[in-house]
Amino acid sequence: MRASAAVEKAGVPAVSLVCEGFTGQAAATALGIGMPNIPIAGIPSHVDAQTKEELENNVKRVTLDAVVKGLTQQPAEPKQSVEPEARDIAFKGTFEEVNRFFLRNQLSDGLPIVPPTLENVEEFLKFTDRSRDEIIGVLKPDNRQATIWNVAVNGVMAGCRPEYMPLLLALVEAMADPRYGVEHSGNSPGPETLITLNGPIIKELSFNYEQGVLRDGFQANTSVGRFWRLMLRNVAGFLPHQTDKGTFGGTWKVVLAENEDAVTRIGWDPMSVDMGFKAGNNVVTVSRHTSGGVITGVFGHTAEQILPYISDRVASYMGWEIGFTVLPVFGGTQRPHLILSPILAEIIAKSGWSKRDVKQYLYDHARMPAWKAEKFTGEWTNIDPEHLTLCDYVKKGTLSEKFCESDDPNRTVPIVCSPDDFLITVSGDPLRTNAYIFISNGIVGYTTSKLIRLPTNWNNLLKKAKS
Repeated sequence: MRASAAVEKAGVPAVSLVCEGFTGQAAATALGIGMPNIPIAGIPSHVDAQTKEELENNVKRVTLDAVVKGLTQQPAEPKQSVEPEARDIAFKGTFEEVNRFFLRNQLSDGLPIVPPTLENVEEFLKFTDRSRDEIIGVLKPDNRQATIWNVAVNGVMAGCRPEYMPLLLALVEAMADPRYGVEHSGNSPGPETLITLNGPIIKELSFNYEQGVLRDGFQANTSVGRFWRLMLRNVAGFLPHQTDKGTFGGTWKVVLAENEDAVTRIGWDPMSVDMGFKAGNNVVTVSRHTSGGVITGVFGHTAEQILPYISDRVASYMGWEIGFTVLPVFGGTQRPHLILSPILAEIIAKSGWSKRDVKQYLYDHARMPAWKAEKFTGEWTNIDPEHLTLCDYVKKGTLSEKFCESDDPNRTVPIVCSPDDFLITVSGDPLRTNAYIFISNGIVGYTTSKLIRLPTNWNNLLKKAKS
């Protein structure tokens, strides 16, 4: 749709070809880019699920006429919608009436929201030195401005406390960063974003970083995770059955806070240092993930005993996402995120292993047979229509020689381009021998970190909030 819009603005008529299941998303995207009347030509069913003959017949029977019409007839003039200004009172009523209003207008995730009254929003604005009208960025697909004001509004609605405001602002800075790619938030796999938190702010705002760290039930972890989804819905414009086309989807993830006490005790750096910040900085990291799961019952009292099992399970969760590692168009953007419980991290550290050593071990041992990687990128999916081999890419100079050390199809290859592509966080139940792995969605939600900027009078504000 964005390509068609660019062509139309250049004075050349264009029509977008859209599979049947994405026509609603196309219409919503067109509205967001300011061209709601741009022509669309539908293709029945899905192109990946048709034979060549079926596709040709459907294009001739349905799509071709729509293309001709779109190129030869002037589209109807679009209807302009007007949104309320930041401080306008959109609705007055009881708590129940307000929630019905928000649900009816698709401004809620289906759970009760806290009404964003002017008084509630003003409380959040006390926790930032930035102007309430400041534009943080423009969020696709609706191309709506994310401002300090609407961050506060959605923070109120999500059930956050006012003192979470500096974190919420950093999150939206990450959301608006082009590296993250917020416009892909509604893509078919339906991946969800993991928010990882580092720094003293973890304790200052009472985030859970021990048992049940990925479970709801803690206000800070839960409400901030919900805030992320409400911003995607209400500002970016991702709505189910419209711009959000996750095949199955999921709900928000609660915030993952690192156990920095454990990290310090074993002599490792927190994950924020791996992302380029200093230890002790308040940092938030976001990344979308398509698969992964718990690595349970890790047994052993040395690194050499426990890492083979962990690396095997890490590799087992990698599927089509290997394309983010090996295909040039994705630029080596696969960044698996491993969570180690503190007791596992302590075992590894006591064995004399640094975090860098663990990453190198995973690079060397969490591997996939070359034939399987080529199946994922070629025959089993449509992400590489040329069906090139890994050795083809090595010869082209777009992939490391590590991926073509021989022509044996059973040779194993890394699942990332560099040991540093692995992310490691220490968190969870301090005395349980479990780990967790998230497989990332590459450039479609790329791992992005932001420094959390606190207001000048943070300590006094925080003290007052807690009293």
